[in-house]
Amino acid sequence: MSHGHAPVVLDVAGLALDDDDRRRLAHPLTGGIILFARNWRDRRQLVDLVAEAKAIRPDLLVCVDHEGGRVQRFRSDGFTPLAPMRALGELWMDDGGAGPGAGAMRALEAARALGHVLGAELRACGVDLSFTPVLDLDHAGSSVIGDRAFHRDPRVVAVLAQSLIHGLLQAGMRNCGKHFPGHGFVRADSHHEIPVDERPLARILRDDARPYEWLSGTLASVMPAHVIYAKVDERPAGFSQRWLREILRVQLGFEGAVFSDDLSMAGARRVGGVEVGYAEAAALALSAGCDLVLLCNQSIDGGAAVDALLEDLLAAETSGHWQADPDSESRRLALLPQTPPLAWDDLMQDAAYQRSLERLP
Repeated sequence: MSHGHAPVVLDVAGLALDDDDRRRLAHPLTGGIILFARNWRDRRQLVDLVAEAKAIRPDLLVCVDHEGGRVQRFRSDGFTPLAPMRALGELWMDDGGAGPGAGAMRALEAARALGHVLGAELRACGVDLSFTPVLDLDHAGSSVIGDRAFHRDPRVVAVLAQSLIHGLLQAGMRNCGKHFPGHGFVRADSHHEIPVDERPLARILRDDARPYEWLSGTLASVMPAHVIYAKVDERPAGFSQRWLREILRVQLGFEGAVFSDDLSMAGARRVGGVEVGYAEAAALALSAGCDLVLLCNQSIDGGAAVDALLEDLLAAETSGHWQADPDSESRRLALLPQTPPLAWDDLMQDAAYQRSLERLP
């Protein structure tokens, strides 16, 4: 495709594509889709939905939030119900009387197994990427993170996440660390209001952001938190050049892809106290250092917001209001699996998959 970078990841309304979905997927700026539980009836239907989407754009990146625990979009018709990440952190702490470190080693293998099962089952249905692992620290106060976090200790979080990423790679799937630089400390739910974290930068870098530093060569992609770190920048992390270009890229050495969090979240379009349109918010996120922007749950009511985003963002690019980073498209393409998936029936017979199922937490 000659157009250059396709930064928009959008959603589709139902179980199959309609004409509006097909038109949006053919838009030059559409580079991915994100699936939700409403896009799921059974495996056959999911396989057909993804195949039709990829027939329109073969290099489309098909994404889903599939972490385990309460964030798992597909749970029936053979999909294995996965434990929340906190279960791995608890296993790490519990040596079961088998001596110090026994729980830690069991937890590492369980994390790998979980990543392998999660990735292989999704890929068998045509899904390319799950937005996992959660690298937020379990500060015990966050309503939105809760048991989605591995542990309070950034070292435990980093090594368990690395094992989970290893398991995803066994299935040929990349990964997405979230929510940079850390969503676990604030109590407010960023889906409804914009949380503010008042801690100084040095403290955040010493604690919550450590997994990003340690895993900067392992992470394929990162999603910033929809949080304002007031001592660092007045803008939320996903709209902040300071966080994305200076800290994440230069200081921490991260070279993968950066996704904006959902632009339809409350406050996502309040930038510097002003409410802006979706395309303006997308352009601001891309200019701040995001490679890809997500717009979720806007296709359901006819999708006027999705069409406005695509058309206005294209106009803004044409008029020079924003320019794609020259590396962004290669970062998007690098998230696509490089190997063919095992089909579901073959996966069920696969010895490595069976072994991973037995080792789940």
